[in-house]
Amino acid sequence: MKIAMPSESCESCEPSDSSGSSASSHASGRPPCPSFPVDLEYLRAALLKDPGTEERIGGHGWDDENAESVENSRKLVPASIMFPIVLRDDEPHVLFTRRTDHLRDHPGQICFPGGRADPGDASAADTAIREVWEETGISADRVEVIGYLPDRWTITGFRITPVVALVRPPFELKPDAFEVADIFEAPLAFLLDLANHRVTLVPGSARSLVSIPYGERNIWGATAGIIHAFSKRLAAGFPR
Repeated sequence: MKIAMPSESCESCEPSDSSGSSASSHASGRPPCPSFPVDLEYLRAALLKDPGTEERIGGHGWDDENAESVENSRKLVPASIMFPIVLRDDEPHVLFTRRTDHLRDHPGQICFPGGRADPGDASAADTAIREVWEETGISADRVEVIGYLPDRWTITGFRITPVVALVRPPFELKPDAFEVADIFEAPLAFLLDLANHRVTLVPGSARSLVSIPYGERNIWGATAGIIHAFSKRLAAGFPR
């Protein structure tokens, strides 16, 4: 399934002054348009068929292939997130939550739905599906797991398995008021375009911090790191 992207000019990218320049077309805070097509079959082929079959060690938004040893990463708390691709009519979008400010872990941060594994979860996918239901109200029958991304660890002590899934509308959002302050979507093509990623080298370190500004929002931390790693995997043709 290939999604056609907008042409060079669209409603939200029209020049904002009489000079015809589009340099300030997003000064109002509206996100820029996506810049390339998304082929969902290619994306599906890039995913791991089973969780944890490749090791991707990286920190809390760090773009660092070997930040810590695999042995150290195994001491971390297992958790899963869902990379939820919502199949909107115009183009695929990705659903995010913003965590409430009073939470102990990652307060106020933009995240994928997810959390630590419960004893009753049979798999990483079960953890992700349960967390999506608890946080957003999206039921399991709207979700199709299509693969996994390599595990990541965070500086807050979690070993995260990213579970990639297609989410089919319609669905009714019922956010958990204790955990979720906001739910929003962003175009998948925009998120996967490396030109939209900001990679900042940390002084005195080989590490770099990744963020993805989207309108007035800023996606950073482990969430941005997962998106960035997936984008690089796709751009490189991904290991087969």
